[in-house]
Amino acid sequence: MTDSNFSVDSTASSPGPDPAGGKIVLSGMRPTGRLHWGNYTGALENWFALQEEYRCYFMAADWHVLTTALERADEIAQNTRDMILDWLGAGLDPERSVLFVQSRIKEHAELFLLLSMCISMGRLERNPTFKEQVKDLDLKGEISFGHLGYPVLQAADILVYRAHAVPVGEDQLPHIELTREMVRRFNHHFGEVFPEPEALVTRFARFPGTDGKRMSKSLGNTIEIAASPEEIKQKLMPAFTDPARKRRSDPGDPEVCAIYTWYKKFMPEAADETAYECRTAARGCVDCKKKLLAGVVEHFAPLRERRQQYVDDPKLVDEIVETGCQRARDAAVATMDAVRAAMNLG
Repeated sequence: MTDSNFSVDSTASSPGPDPAGGKIVLSGMRPTGRLHWGNYTGALENWFALQEEYRCYFMAADWHVLTTALERADEIAQNTRDMILDWLGAGLDPERSVLFVQSRIKEHAELFLLLSMCISMGRLERNPTFKEQVKDLDLKGEISFGHLGYPVLQAADILVYRAHAVPVGEDQLPHIELTREMVRRFNHHFGEVFPEPEALVTRFARFPGTDGKRMSKSLGNTIEIAASPEEIKQKLMPAFTDPARKRRSDPGDPEVCAIYTWYKKFMPEAADETAYECRTAARGCVDCKKKLLAGVVEHFAPLRERRQQYVDDPKLVDEIVETGCQRARDAAVATMDAVRAAMNLG
């Protein structure tokens, strides 16, 4: 899938190859706009590899945006499209994986309702990730029911496809354990409907932004994976380096420099030489950035080109999303049929 002549098999109802013996993976992202290098290294590269091993469902989690940013509802549709364009540009293959939008599969909401009967308020309030969010966002008493219950919606996202595994960072492990608890309670009462999903723990180092802190849109320190060469240059050249290196002749410490971390990721063949020349002051920071700029522009060129092909063919993107949603819907409907039968609901 490298050009805009790609066609979608609209008759398919499940992801492509099953190299893991039919094992299913579900993962999602909140659509907050175009993705950045941190999203790429922390999730997209992993998703791309998972396509070779599992039947994958990749979800634009638009309902989840509303749990903490209700006032931004009017941005979600465009942000979702921008994010899916980045997915396609990064190489996610709609022939092998199901790419879909959460809110277009109403079965998520039905299962969310039923699973909410399988968890107590106290258990949700003890969720460490929730408590951290309340503190970080300074919500105090302004907590919506949807925000408190978002781990239940997340569980519904996973279980409506009867996923066996979920790729997560270590900070998300409490959510997977909540999901497993709900599975055990549901299966105890109504029979073995759901598998207990396993966490595929993604371990990656904190990826630095242009200021040396963790790359995050909220900090305004990101570089987008689809950025033009000029946009990359504008953000990369002023980026954080070793603050102790005040003059060109001063030796530096590459381990505290965001630029060196980017070398290790995007130009690993030049990382050792870069570290040596930094420590010995054989290379200045400006020259170091110029060399990196050329490398990252080349690294992301195929992604930008693929993405642009999809931008130029909006009908193809619509077809990919619609087909992905239909595949997801077929699987979700089958699950909810089994759930209703197990619960003796009409």
